[in-house]
Amino acid sequence: MASDEASPAAAAERIRVVGAWAGSLEVELGGWTVPMLRAEVARRAGGVEPDRINLIFGGRVLKDDPPASLQQAGLKGNAKVLSTLLAPDRGKAIAAQAAAAAAEEEHNNRLVRLWNAAEALCQRHTDGSFHEEDFNLDLEDQSGQKVMFGSVDDLKAVKMALMLHQKAKTFIKRDMHKEALDVLAMAEEAFSLCDPKLIERVDNVPMLQLDIVWCYFVLRDVSRLEVAGTRLERARSGFERSHGKDSARFRLLQAGRHADLAIYVRLELLEGVVAYHNGNTVKARESLTSAQAKYMQLQVPDEAISILMSMGYGARAAKRALKMTGYDIQSSVDLLCEEREKKIRRVQEDMEMQKEIMEQKKYGKTPMNKAVNMQKLKGLVAIGFEKKLAAEALRINENDADKALDLLTDPEQNCILQHKIMSKAKRLSRGSGSGSSSSRAAAATTASGVNNSQTPVDTSANVPDGSAMEESHVLPVINEEAANNVEAVNDDETVNHEEEDMSEESAEGEEEANPPPVRDVAMENELAHEMTGDALDDYDIDVSNEGQAISEYLSLLDSAA
Repeated sequence: MASDEASPAAAAERIRVVGAWAGSLEVELGGWTVPMLRAEVARRAGGVEPDRINLIFGGRVLKDDPPASLQQAGLKGNAKVLSTLLAPDRGKAIAAQAAAAAAEEEHNNRLVRLWNAAEALCQRHTDGSFHEEDFNLDLEDQSGQKVMFGSVDDLKAVKMALMLHQKAKTFIKRDMHKEALDVLAMAEEAFSLCDPKLIERVDNVPMLQLDIVWCYFVLRDVSRLEVAGTRLERARSGFERSHGKDSARFRLLQAGRHADLAIYVRLELLEGVVAYHNGNTVKARESLTSAQAKYMQLQVPDEAISILMSMGYGARAAKRALKMTGYDIQSSVDLLCEEREKKIRRVQEDMEMQKEIMEQKKYGKTPMNKAVNMQKLKGLVAIGFEKKLAAEALRINENDADKALDLLTDPEQNCILQHKIMSKAKRLSRGSGSGSSSSRAAAATTASGVNNSQTPVDTSANVPDGSAMEESHVLPVINEEAANNVEAVNDDETVNHEEEDMSEESAEGEEEANPPPVRDVAMENELAHEMTGDALDDYDIDVSNEGQAISEYLSLLDSAA
């Protein structure tokens, strides 16, 4: 409410209001906000709802968001404000429009964050950048083997597409199909950045096309039928290239199992729906009948599930195995055993990978914010160089193995490098190196806590406490000549400290010249947490909705006939 007396903290100013309510108000321009003025005018206009009052000043409508003082909104003493009374429905409509616009803006901002986070993750886990996380992203096929692509750009594009596609699948499972469509469009764009010849033999792209059309269907978006038909044709041809004619190649890879049956139920259902709405009833009935036959094959008897559950398997895992093996108990047990062995092997591999990442972090960043290349480090260690010495040589030479080898084989440079590492270790052991850039060489590191994996994008599991990085220690001297040189250098402490300070200043300058990009940690972790690492997850589709839709459209065809 307006105060009839001036506030002791600030002088009140008088403004004039005309329109729905006419009169003068004494307000504190620096303390009052637009919502406060709107509420006061609404009260004096007869106690109407504040959202029905529209305030206009200087030819523009005063907005509540962001909340600003009247002074910030441009009002001054003796300002004239026009108030209009909106119809009840009109006020609600404006409020609904504002809410919808805010929600749309938030959704668009989230999409931008998703793209940037996926791009940043793939960049770090593709071009050798220093990992801020304790996991790694790799491409795997259905058997768990690492997949390599032609170029770094292709590898990055595929990883981005798969991460975004996985995020869209999460939206689909939550019945958020409109949001899923936007993310699927981004995944499709990421796939388009990759060489088509490299991905035409995998079924990830046709799966993406199928998911897009499924979202059209669930949203009842009949206006996209024409483009839906085109997408389904691409999906059909893509599955034939990757799975073979009548899925012969897929059956061979899957040891005769029918893991892809649910995919073809959905595909043929959607083909039938598109044909029905285009007036091609013959094609519609053919597709829907075929989809119904496959759907019936996926109805697992309760008795078979009970048998597997009595062996100690969970209901969901048992049902999935039975669907993919045609209810064969022995084949289902074999499949479940294979999956269990894969999980055990993956955990072991992930633990080894995380140990390597933690060791990699211990060696610090290169001048270009890259991590030490572990393969090149293993090569130098294999020919007899001490690991930490070789790692430092690679680090300061930006992972150039030839330059690192030249440094290590130069007795004088080798001696200086050994002394530098020893000095850092001594300072760290005394606690005098805290806050110094030299501690980068032994960064024992906080882990991000992300523990996820996805096929084909694979991440590592957490390592037990016993596998954490050990403290840095003094490196052994490689030869007697180097030992004598180190002793000679230690005789001159002043020169030694000057060299160390110059080295550290140089390292700090390199980091300042190449600062790491700002991370969206929350969005990156969200993407990582949604990776399943389950090779059969894409084929494990609950087709209950498809079954209802098949019956519905077959009934429509019968009625039309």
